[in-house]
Amino acid sequence: MEYFLQQLINGVTLGSIYGLIAIGYTMVYGIIGMINFAHGDIFMVGAFISLILIVTLGVTASMPLALLILALIAILIVSMALTSVWGWTVERIAYRPLRGSFRLAPLITAIGASIVLQNFVQISQGARNKPLQPLIPGGFTLSEGAGESGFIVQLSYSQILIIVVTTVLMIGFTTLINKTSLGRAQRSCEQDRKMASLLGINVDRTISLTFVMGASLASVAGLMFLIYYGVIDFYIGFLAGVKAFTAAVLGGIGSLPGAMLGGLLIGLIETFWSGYFSVEYKDVAAFSILAIVLIFMPEGLLGKPEVEKV
Repeated sequence: MEYFLQQLINGVTLGSIYGLIAIGYTMVYGIIGMINFAHGDIFMVGAFISLILIVTLGVTASMPLALLILALIAILIVSMALTSVWGWTVERIAYRPLRGSFRLAPLITAIGASIVLQNFVQISQGARNKPLQPLIPGGFTLSEGAGESGFIVQLSYSQILIIVVTTVLMIGFTTLINKTSLGRAQRSCEQDRKMASLLGINVDRTISLTFVMGASLASVAGLMFLIYYGVIDFYIGFLAGVKAFTAAVLGGIGSLPGAMLGGLLIGLIETFWSGYFSVEYKDVAAFSILAIVLIFMPEGLLGKPEVEKV
């Protein structure tokens, strides 16, 4: 039971990171009906920006707690701002000029943007892994098994941080989409961009802001990933992006709660499969579950059936 509980905590933590990235996929798809395959590399860029800021500012675990918290908040804000610029650039260069073209063209340019970002980071930062000393050590011991070989269930402070930050951002962005004028503009563009434009909504600005918001969430996920795992490289965006895209499709592409639910499910599937079966086949297990769900529920767990306009 202790081992199951530990894997559950690990799965929720990993799923929270996937969910933050998946929200960016689902927001962009909900408005323009296209998948931003460069989004995973935006997440990677956000992680590298966070690492550069941490090293530049000399942030370490030995700092006073209040100063460490302020430093991490400042790093998060700067990372979100700089990563948002990359998200806006991808939309402005790779998507907007091709918005009226055939659907395959933006997909090709998004893949091209992904390759450009990967190679830019590889050339500028090097191809080796970039380690980071733990910034938030320690945690709570939730349970200890009986006997000398009893399994100890631990909840680290970094895991608490990731889960809390993800929950707050999920609530905040859901409120923004449902209660603000920007959210109404985004939902209007999702339903009918041409009609939204006729009603006075600046469609181009709304789409750009959606890319910016998605990139901001990806940068948060990048910082959380860096704090949790303590090592990054220029290639982490590819696999994380594929997993987050899988999570968005599993939960229901176009649904923010669905993206988070899908992220949690993918994280739980990976960790439980790695814990009880073979770690080499954890990706196979995740994608197999996706295939099974889509066979019986093509719109995903929380997605809505697409109604074709005639």
